[in-house]
Formats: sequence, C-alpha cells, structure tokens
Amino acid sequence: MKDVRPRMVNGAARLLAQKGLQGASFAEVLELTGAPRGSVYHHFPNGKDEMVTAALDAVSEATLKRLGELERTPVAITGGFLAVVAVSVAATGDLLDHAGAVFSRWTGHLAGLLTEAGVAPAEAADFATLLISASEGAVIMSRAQRSREPFDRVSRLLTAESRRIASPS
Repeated sequence: MKDVRPRMVNGAARLLAQKGLQGASFAEVLELTGAPRGSVYHHFPNGKDEMVTAALDAVSEATLKRLGELERTPVAITGGFLAVVAVSVAATGDLLDHAGAVFSRWTGHLAGLLTEAGVAPAEAADFATLLISASEGAVIMSRAQRSREPFDRVSRLLTAESRRIASPS
C-alpha cells in the first residue's frame, strides 16, 4: 500500500503530459496505475488539485535532477531540457500559482547552468525563458495537431540558437 501514492503521482504526471489537465482525472489515474478506488481521497484528501500539485512537483524535481547531470554547454543544456519538457497545464487559482513557481524554478536553474557554461547572465536568463516558452508552446501545438512536427521544428531552432550563444561572434 506504501507505493500507491507515488504510483498515482507518476500516473498523473504522465497523463498531464499526454492529455493535459482534463485528461488527468482520478478515474484516468486509477485506470492507468491500477490503484484501488478507495485510495483516491486517502492519498489526496483535498482533491484533484492536490494530486496535480504533487505531479507537478515530481516532474519538476525529476527535471531539475536531469538538468544537473548535463554537460555544461549551451547545446547540451538545450537538448537536455527539450528531452525532458513535458508539462503543459491549463489550470486556475492555486494550481496556476504552483505551476508558475515551477516554471520560475526551471528558468532560474537553466539560466544558472547556462551561466556556468559561459553565457552572459542576462543572455542566459533570456535564453532560459525562450527555451521554456518555445518548447512548452511546441508541446501544446504538437498535442493539438497530433504531430511531433511543431516540437521538432522548435527543437531545431532552439538548438541553433544555443549554438549561437555558445560561440558569440
């Protein structure tokens, strides 16, 4: 019974990435994870927002951990971030505030990694914002179009920009 909550959190994170907020219902999470129905309000007494908040935290921590393991070059940081970005949330209220805090942490972390890689701090902050915004937009477009093409296009452009900031002229 100990592993039920983490299983549900991971399942919710996968559903958020694949289907968005509406696709991460308790019923969908239970079906995906095989968790018992009674565990829903035992593990998430404050409802769906609590489950989604836990999923966002889990994805954020996993992303920050993976980013910390990357080679310190703008190209590697860009590629690594694009490989793990998967959260797109259509939320309101406290959940929206929490998602905003996650994106702020990611932006600061990416900017720090880029600065360590030799990018000027202001340009590192700008590129971190561009990297997150463009990749998240590409995820939304790819989901809506049911195609990886928008994500692949944005990935190529971001990778080219990361090469430019790696070797300024």
